[in-house]
Formats: sequence, C-alpha cells, structure tokens
Amino acid sequence: MPKLKTKSGAKKRFKFTASGKLKTGQAYKRHRLISKSKRTRKELKETLSESETRRVKRWMPYA
Repeated sequence: MPKLKTKSGAKKRFKFTASGKLKTGQAYKRHRLISKSKRTRKELKETLSESETRRVKRWMPYA
C-alpha cells in the first residue's frame, strides 16, 4: 500500500491536542487586544467542532 500524503496547508495550520481535539491559529488575536472584551478574547481560544475535526483528520492521516 502506498503512503498517504498529508495536506501541507493543514499541517501548517492545525495542531492536535493530547485528547485528539484540534487547535487552530485564530484570526483577530495578534494585536490590539486591549480594546477587545475579555469574553471576546476567551472565545477566540476554542477548538474546532466535531464535524470540522473529522474533515481535518482526513487531511492529516498520520497526526
């Protein structure tokens, strides 16, 4: 059986947590954070949803 290739864009953008969830870099979290509310900043930390996780796992077969 040939090896499966990992999508190079996915390996740059996603990291798996120890429990198998996906973390992703988040837009609007680089600068000017003082003007954003604490709730907004906290919501930007979330992991991906279940359906999106399944799709990304297909792109990263060996992660």
